Amino acid sequence: MSENVVHLHKPTDPPTPESAPTLLTVVPDAPPVRPVPLWVRSGRAVKAVATHESTRAAARAAARHGLYTFNGGRIVARRAWDGRTGARYERMIRAAEAAGNLEAAEEWEERLQRFRAARHHRRMDLLHSPVEAAKGVAVGAGMSVGVLVALGVVMAVNTGQVADVITPLSATVDFIALLIRIVQVVWGPALTIGPFLALLALWSVGRKQHAAPVWALPANVRNGEGEPITPSIVVKALRDLGVPALRNAIKEMGDAGASMLGPITIAGCGVEVDVTLPSGVSTIEVQNRRRKLAENLTRHEHEVFITIPTAARTVRLWVADSGALDEPIGPSPLVTDDTMTADYAKGKAPWGQDLRGDAAALSLYQRHLLITGLSNQGKTVALRSLALWLSLDRSVQFLMGDLKGVGDWAMFDGLADTLIQGPTDEHVIQVTEMVEGAVDEMNRRIQAPPGTVFPPLIVLVDEAQVAFMCPAKDAEKRPYGGSKANSRYFMAVRKIHNQGRAVNVLMWQGTQDPTNENLPKLVREGAHTRASLALGTESQARMALGDKAVDGGAAPNLLRPGLDQGTLVLASSGIAIPAGQSSITVRTHYIDDDAAEVITDRAKALRDGVTTLHAIDRSVEHDPLADIAAVIGDAPRVRTKDVLARLAARNADAYGSWSFIDLKRVLDDAGAEPHKSDGVMVVSRDRVVRALANRDGEASASAE
Repeated sequence: MSENVVHLHKPTDPPTPESAPTLLTVVPDAPPVRPVPLWVRSGRAVKAVATHESTRAAARAAARHGLYTFNGGRIVARRAWDGRTGARYERMIRAAEAAGNLEAAEEWEERLQRFRAARHHRRMDLLHSPVEAAKGVAVGAGMSVGVLVALGVVMAVNTGQVADVITPLSATVDFIALLIRIVQVVWGPALTIGPFLALLALWSVGRKQHAAPVWALPANVRNGEGEPITPSIVVKALRDLGVPALRNAIKEMGDAGASMLGPITIAGCGVEVDVTLPSGVSTIEVQNRRRKLAENLTRHEHEVFITIPTAARTVRLWVADSGALDEPIGPSPLVTDDTMTADYAKGKAPWGQDLRGDAAALSLYQRHLLITGLSNQGKTVALRSLALWLSLDRSVQFLMGDLKGVGDWAMFDGLADTLIQGPTDEHVIQVTEMVEGAVDEMNRRIQAPPGTVFPPLIVLVDEAQVAFMCPAKDAEKRPYGGSKANSRYFMAVRKIHNQGRAVNVLMWQGTQDPTNENLPKLVREGAHTRASLALGTESQARMALGDKAVDGGAAPNLLRPGLDQGTLVLASSGIAIPAGQSSITVRTHYIDDDAAEVITDRAKALRDGVTTLHAIDRSVEHDPLADIAAVIGDAPRVRTKDVLARLAARNADAYGSWSFIDLKRVLDDAGAEPHKSDGVMVVSRDRVVRALANRDGEASASAE
């Protein structure tokens, strides 16, 4: 590179900062730098100016004010035309006929006939008015001259001057001449300024009506969130929805579409209105444009809900106050009322609030339950709040499997008969055997004498998709997961869905992201109460809630993941749903872990004591007396039917088919016979413990 270095100072000069060597490196292969053409730079400058925010704002302002004037002229012309013709009456007649209101159509027809008769009478009067007007002017002028002359005579008599006779008449002539001169002076400027005043008046009319496209309106009007919902705003939103038949029908209606709307009523944190669509417009066309309708109403998509009531060609719009759905609801009554109890058969669980702000309470009586949704949307909390309420009914028994295993259900330790927590295949096996034990208990109850009343048994599995997706198989090569006829978990759930309701054995499941693989069709359709939090697609919404609910307007896939946590769409006969709707949207109360522990402590105080099993013992060797002592736990006494249920849950293979006679035989042989307490047969803990101690003592003595 030395040949490309040129020294620009003399070798004999001493080096100074000013004369320091300057190196000029020449790169032989570097392409020459070409100047940017002038037309390119000019184009860039023009583009920068054209896209500048100030330019765009000026363009919007020019378009806005020009369209204000133009459309204001259209509005004034239409008003004038309506005032001079019967167009208004004809539009009202067409609107009444379209709505099927023949009485209103006949009334407007009569008004139109009266208007035409009055107009004909006015026109006939105009034919005679010139002659009558001329006669009136002549008579008036003659009388005025006579009055002025008489006034002049009086003045002349008073002053003695004969010339005063014409003084009033000449003064009147001079005044008329002055008026003519004033008109001559003003007429020219008036002709010049008049058109501008007319344009200003038209502009004012257009501005008041916002007669310009949305993109040209001012920012405070264009982004007018929170604008009150009025009939004109609803009709305009429907007109601009992009449905040609709807737009044309609104234009032809004499009332500008107002006849389509029912009363706008306050409904919680928003308003509700029924819209009867004109002929040729289907409800699905409005449903499919929910986002555009919301934007036309100056709302976000999640703030507008569209449902289909029973009336034909009708959609029900619920429009939230801007930002209202982002505000949290109040605490659960379970937290605020420490005296609350539950009633499985007659009570309803306080779950949250509907969109109208009314309390949403759910009946759990003999209803299988399914709650689904994307991860971290509040599914476990929503499911747990129902179990917390039901735990306050001391007759309810719980078998719980938490296949997430992070402690969300830990507060039920000491309250549930079985509580299995963990995400592994071994935990799935344990949960599957727990559900199969519930099936055995269900079969035992079914074989009981008619009329026997059984306590509610809730079999709850959270994160059930883990069980359906489990690849493990048993010794007979039967899979625990899957949805085939030999799938153990799937078949156990199906059996409970088929027959459990009649004997109060109920299946509750919570699952994520429903698909045919992790939530089989037969299982999801077996639930009486189906609820869904935010989902990703409409197909998932149909899996979660069913086609009927989605076709009726249910749209959990339109809830905002992460923002609408705890908000779910519910399809169930156990909750009050507005007439004509197939689902309801509920914002559930949030109960944190600390509050849940307080509630379960109250529930435990209502019971004699429950020993929670954390694993299912399926060993062949079993000790009936020791197992009886284990399921009794610390309670002083337990009803015999509860002992049988707990034994079946502990080891269905050994005790699933046990009856009272089998239990009594074991206890009688050990000297711990069941006895009555408060009219019911119970097993005493002290007797069983004493029998075990005596047996162990005898065994030790015989060994010695």
